[in-house]
Amino acid sequence: MARVKIFSTARCPICDKTKNLLTKWGIAYEEARVDADHSALREMAEVTEGARTVPQIIIDNKWIGGFSELTMLHMDDELEHLMETI
Repeated sequence: MARVKIFSTARCPICDKTKNLLTKWGIAYEEARVDADHSALREMAEVTEGARTVPQIIIDNKWIGGFSELTMLHMDDELEHLMETI
């Protein structure tokens, strides 16, 4: 199972950008499409305390936020540290 999970929709350019960046950085992820899977939508709402926008990103079952938060973690060199820990 991937340590990173992205809640997304089919027509979300920021979701696509997020997935492209993770791929570029060599980080495997699991995608949960909330527009196609009601259980994924319920899970996203529960894990994110009711977030209503996508993408929403989970690392090791911890909600980190969306695209902005992901890029901030990367810029602060915290994303690499998160991915190194087990």
